[in-house]
Amino acid sequence: MNEILLAEPRGFCAGVDRAIEIVERALAKFGRPIYVRHEIVHNTYVVNDLKTKGAIFIEELDEVPPGATLVFSAHGVSRSVQEEAARRGFQIFDATCPLVTKVHVEVAKLHREGYEFIMIGHKGHPEVEGTMGQLDSGIHLVEDEADVLRVQPAQTDLLAVVTQTTLSVDDAAGILAAVKARFPKVREPKQQDICYATQNRQDAVKLLSPQVDIVIVVGSPTSSNSNRLREVALKLGTPAYMVDNAGELQPEWFEGKLRVGLTAGASAPDILVQQVIERLRDLGAIAVRRMDGLTETVKFPLPKGLKIEGAAAPAHLR
Repeated sequence: MNEILLAEPRGFCAGVDRAIEIVERALAKFGRPIYVRHEIVHNTYVVNDLKTKGAIFIEELDEVPPGATLVFSAHGVSRSVQEEAARRGFQIFDATCPLVTKVHVEVAKLHREGYEFIMIGHKGHPEVEGTMGQLDSGIHLVEDEADVLRVQPAQTDLLAVVTQTTLSVDDAAGILAAVKARFPKVREPKQQDICYATQNRQDAVKLLSPQVDIVIVVGSPTSSNSNRLREVALKLGTPAYMVDNAGELQPEWFEGKLRVGLTAGASAPDILVQQVIERLRDLGAIAVRRMDGLTETVKFPLPKGLKIEGAAAPAHLR
């Protein structure tokens, strides 16, 4: 192994930065514990780090005591969860990624105009549950092209498509083509729902994969966008593995491999990438080179009520 080639961009996106900062600021302002519904982002290291600082991660709102401060995760929540949390009187901060919120707003608007929806996404993913939970009925999940042939909307005159934001761009395009073939009048998203960061990281892996002998993706098993990065590399014919941390790297993966490509999902912190680089050096890597790539400048505002006078930026943003 001679060289590590780093994908650009990789790692944290603006929505993840914002979500983690919301929890850290809530802890700094209101003290521990802060309750978070579902993992704030899908990364083991981030979740464990916030647990040590006083965050308690829960799935059901009845686990939260009266009067507590509650944060909704970056993936978004259903309308029923929002309403129940408001009824219970929690102090709520919504860390839903603004790009997911954009999908929720579009669903609500088109529903008022009489539309039904086909949602392209993965069953059981919290973002999918949150988006589908914006409506009581009239939203149908498809996971692949076979599902498109089975779906039975009540009417097809007013039918719109929405997608999970962390899908593979190519997979989503194939499923959307199948939807359009079956329902020619379907309304496509005004803007592609798949988020800029997901697309940028996938595009970087498409550039990276042909230049390397193996691709390593830093990301947790529950991270949809990290899993998609591995799949993108595999589809291009490059062996690819996803690791939660440097300890999961297997020396035999690198036997006979001269150049290693390295990227990280949008919820994976840079400290994990640096630890993987150190482990690869131990295994024989000599040089590290960054690919040319996009520099992301997107920044999302924080919710009101979290400003801390004179406070430094949280550690993960410094």
